Amino acid sequence: MSFAYLGFLLLSLAGMVLLDVRGRLFLARDLRRGLLVLAAGLVFFLAWDVAGIGLGIFLHSRSAYATGWMVAPQIPVEEVVFLLFLCYLTMNLVRLTEKALARRSAAAAPVREEADAP
Repeated sequence: MSFAYLGFLLLSLAGMVLLDVRGRLFLARDLRRGLLVLAAGLVFFLAWDVAGIGLGIFLHSRSAYATGWMVAPQIPVEEVVFLLFLCYLTMNLVRLTEKALARRSAAAAPVREEADAP
């Protein structure tokens, strides 16, 4: 049993939290709504995994880097943490993109007004 993969996932998740708090991106912006979105994404992807397992597409195989702890048949604890990280990363990227586009629009707005003036 190794905690390497789970440890790296948790470290990456901690990095997402730091990025979120520093930029007030997702959970730091609206905790309740953010947790609902994360939960919805996690449930969706877990349902996707369960469907894949039921169809024989996704199968768990032992790894020297994983804990071996299972939350359900064929679903290791690392999969749940990975899916949580994936959803959190996606929402942080969406908010970062929205902020960057808003900044770009705000910076371009005065230039357009000056160009439109007679």
